[in-house]
This record gives sequence, C-alpha cells and structure tokens, in this order.
Amino acid sequence: MDIVKNVLEKEQRDLERFKSIEVEKHIECRTDPGMLMCTDPNELDEKSLKSDKQKYLLDLTRDNVQILLNEIWELETDRVEECIVAKLPPPAYILPRSRKCPVAKQLTKWEKFAKEKGIKKTKKDKKTFDTELDKWVPTYGYKRAQAEKDKTWVLEVPKNADPMEDQFQKKLDMRSEKVAKNEVQRMKNIVRAKKVDVPRTGYLGPEAASSSELLTAATIAKSSTASVGKFQEKLTKEKVARGIGVKELIPGSKRKASHITEVPEKVHNLELINSVLSKKPKMDVDKAISVQKREAREEREANPQQKKPRKGGSKRSKKGGKIHSSKSKKPKAGGGERDFKKRAGGRKRR
Repeated sequence: MDIVKNVLEKEQRDLERFKSIEVEKHIECRTDPGMLMCTDPNELDEKSLKSDKQKYLLDLTRDNVQILLNEIWELETDRVEECIVAKLPPPAYILPRSRKCPVAKQLTKWEKFAKEKGIKKTKKDKKTFDTELDKWVPTYGYKRAQAEKDKTWVLEVPKNADPMEDQFQKKLDMRSEKVAKNEVQRMKNIVRAKKVDVPRTGYLGPEAASSSELLTAATIAKSSTASVGKFQEKLTKEKVARGIGVKELIPGSKRKASHITEVPEKVHNLELINSVLSKKPKMDVDKAISVQKREAREEREANPQQKKPRKGGSKRSKKGGKIHSSKSKKPKAGGGERDFKKRAGGRKRR
C-alpha cells in the first residue's frame, strides 16, 4: 500500500508541475497568429491580484501563451533542414509604426547619369602592384598617401611654367581645390534631395538668396566706398539692381555724392570762392534797430546811475533831423544879436 501511495503522490506532483494544455475562459480570447498576439478581454480577479500579485499575473500569462501555442500547432507546418516550422498567416491586426515608412534614397547627379548610361560600379582591389616601386601598394585608404609620396619624390617642371615655382605645393593646392569641389557637389546633392532652390554658384544652405537679393547686395557693396561707387569700374555684362533707393540703403550717400563732380578740384574750388565773394550782404534795418535797443538797455542796466533822457526831449527822425514835441519850449530869440559862430535855427534864407 505504501508503494501505491507513493506512486499516486508522485503523479499528483507531476500533474501540478505540468498543467493541462486546455485553458478555459469565460470570454474567448482573440488570437492573431500572424502577429503572434493574444488579446484577453476577461476582467481581472481583484481579490487574487491583491493577495498574490506576482503569482496571479504569472498564471494569467501562462494561460494566454498556451492558447496562442494551441493555435500555432494547428497551422500548416514545414521542415527546414532539421527543424519543423509553422507557416504563419498574414497578420490581421495592423500595429501603428513608431517611425515613418522608409523612402528610397534619392540618387545623386552621378548615380542618375550612371544608371541612364548603364555604367556599373566595380569594386577595386585593395592592393595593386606598382612597377615603379616594385612592390604591392594599397589602392586606397591606409598607407596610400605614403606610397604616392615615395613614387613622386621628384616632379618634372613643365616647359612653359615658372622654373622657381614649387611644383609640390602646386600639386597640393590642386588637390585641395579638388576636395573643395567635391564637398560643394556633395552639399548640392543634399540640397537637391531636400528640394531646396540651389544658387548657380556656391551653397548658401536652406536660406539661399535669390538672384535679385544677390544683385542688391552686390550693388550695396559696390556703393560702400568713399566716392559712393562713382569711380568704380563696371564689369563686362554687369547688371544694376532695379527698384532700390541708394539713399535709403546707403546712409549718408546723398551728402557724400554732393561734392563728387567730373570737373577738376582746382576749378571747383575757384567757382565756390567766386560764388561766395560775388554775393552782396543784405542789411536788415529792423534787426539792426532791435540789436541797438537791446545793447542800450543792457548798458543802462549795467550803469543804473546814468541819467535817463527826458520824456519831453527831442526825437530824431529817420533822416537824422530833430522833431520838436508839442510840450517842448520854443527857442528864445537872440535879442537882436547874432552869433555867427553858432548855427541859427529855422529856415535858411536865399
């Protein structure tokens, strides 16, 4: 009896360890073998979740995975080498993408030309045998520059070139120009791929200036001289910006341009002096009288003890003669005696 009891207990332990593949749910789970996804619409058991959260979630996950595996075992199978694989159907559930769909990379100008002409890119060998150096040298990459330097340790001076010109430096300059040209072409390819307007020369980035803006900038730069561009020589087929006001764009251009003439400086200065000397001064009588009165008032204020003229005194006319007021006394007669040294008043007899 003990032996039978032990066998039954062992079987019970095995059954507890290996659960059944049949899973019962109140509401049937929705499965999508193509996406290897199982959706469980059943409600969670709050009591079991609060008592032992870890065990409850583990059992729930195991049951849902078992339902998905049961669906997969019912699919058509195939044998690949030593493995048996299931043929998954097309997915029924569409998952949203976290990133946008990849697009085909736009071809560069050279790649487009090569595709039209049927030119295929061939892979170069890493090393080639150089007959001059009598050894294998790298075709590109590491140690290629050193091999080229060993090969061209001496350079022939061309017939029409300057004999004192450094041919090695000239070669380096040509290489730098070639690198710069390739960089400009690479930038143009990037701009063309982003569908941005490319200027005819150079690369100005996304904020590329239009031809009219470049022409306006050239006009302003040409006018930013001491003569406001008066004596600047024009280039062949040079265009002038239209619709711009020089005095608005260039501050002080009107003042600077006023003294710029085509006549010689000596003649211009003589004309200026003659125009100044030929002008006659204009005399403002009213202004002169007001200035004289102001000076007299300031003098009286400075010397208050000085006697003021009587109110009934004589007044002078504009012509300089005396005008006697009605309140003034008449001049006394000479009493029959006349002093010839003094000037007598009254009308002169003829």
